[in-house]
Amino acid sequence: MNQSSVLSARSIYKSYHKDKIEVPVLRGVDVDFDPGVVTALVGRSGSGKSTLMHLLATLDRPDKGEVYFRGQRIDDAPRARRDAFRNQDIGIIFQFYHLLPELSALENVLAPTMISCSVWNYFTHRKEVRLRAEAMLDRVGLLHRAKHKPSEMSGGEMQRTAIARALMTDPSLLLADEPTGNLDTETGRDILKLLSQLNQDDGLTIVMITHDDSIAAGADICHRMKDGMLESAGEFANSSEPIRTSSPALSAA
Repeated sequence: MNQSSVLSARSIYKSYHKDKIEVPVLRGVDVDFDPGVVTALVGRSGSGKSTLMHLLATLDRPDKGEVYFRGQRIDDAPRARRDAFRNQDIGIIFQFYHLLPELSALENVLAPTMISCSVWNYFTHRKEVRLRAEAMLDRVGLLHRAKHKPSEMSGGEMQRTAIARALMTDPSLLLADEPTGNLDTETGRDILKLLSQLNQDDGLTIVMITHDDSIAAGADICHRMKDGMLESAGEFANSSEPIRTSSPALSAA
């Protein structure tokens, strides 16, 4: 295992069962994600990339294998530690946003902090927490939509809200599962530019799941998945620099 990696997986196997039939999804995956690097996991539907992301995020457990965060095993940690890992150490954004429909954009961004704090701690620090949530919305260009609920927002606005929510606890790593997959081309390009800027300005480590080679080509490193295994891994031509918003790959996305 690369001790400098933010997140690592070792010999990951995962199968699902349908009636009495076992369906292998991951067949021994080894991968490291280094700090400040944008990594793409690319592959067709069914290749196992989203399952791998769920295991990396400890949303599910591997049948065999180990997941490490900053050199410490996390997949077999007690539930409270795994919950804290997802709430504080990493940010997760999904293709379908997963915003709470009854909450405003601001309240959705506040949710991770409200979950992690005791009632007393939250009310003691509620002013500074709210200011941070507003700052996160402002950063993604949505402060003017703070009071709007998801049903009143476009797909791009919902995804930006989800990104602001993922950044609320200042994570060291962002996991993005098809972040542009439910968006039109122009809006998707805007989301990629936003992720690019977060990587460049903050050095945020990003792992992005995608089926689109043109999007993957904008990453520093690409791991291609096929039939539950890493088929190949390599650096793209622009790997000496993080994702650039002027990248031909992103312009074509």
